[in-house]
Amino acid sequence: MLRSLIVFALAALFATAAEAHPHVFVDAKEEIVFDADGKMTAIRHIWQFDQAFTAFAIQGLDANGDGKLSDDELQPLAKVNVDSLKDYHYFTRLKVNGRRAPVEAPSEYWLDFHDSRLTLFYTLPLKTPTAVGPNTTLEVFDPEYFVAFNFVKHQAITLADAPANCKAHYAPPHELDAAIMAKLAAIPADQRDLPDELADAASSLAAQITIACS
Repeated sequence: MLRSLIVFALAALFATAAEAHPHVFVDAKEEIVFDADGKMTAIRHIWQFDQAFTAFAIQGLDANGDGKLSDDELQPLAKVNVDSLKDYHYFTRLKVNGRRAPVEAPSEYWLDFHDSRLTLFYTLPLKTPTAVGPNTTLEVFDPEYFVAFNFVKHQAITLADAPANCKAHYAPPHELDAAIMAKLAAIPADQRDLPDELADAASSLAAQITIACS
């Protein structure tokens, strides 16, 4: 039975005795799409999963046994993934002046398998076109630190069709001290929720992208 990447990780990685948070590693690139009026209309995600996790996720997907994964074989898994990500708010928080910009369900999505890694592509339309405000930020982050997001250097954020006066800045997350990391490492793989005292610390691991239009 097909499962989402996130749900699949709970079972598959636990079965291999993984012992530390995080359990899934993602190399991420983000894009904010603008309309002709200079307003934000969508967020495009490109998330490449680590090889170990990919190996679990693709088991049984090669239906015709040709040793390759076609778009048709990957599409059902892509759908289950984006459907399940809704429960986690797509790990996405776009805020304008402190208020979260609501999003619609993904309008387009697909999975690609290349060099032993799965990459999920999907677009989140904003419910209404939204102007960039004085304080506009994008965070892509799992607050339970089950999934760790690492942004691709020099490619973390792209502004598509943005006005010339709009720029984006990527700020990497803070590093945790050794004591906190040791506590995270002691959490078993079948426990997704972090204890309250660790959840606060893990929240500092959110990278922040700032968008400004001068």
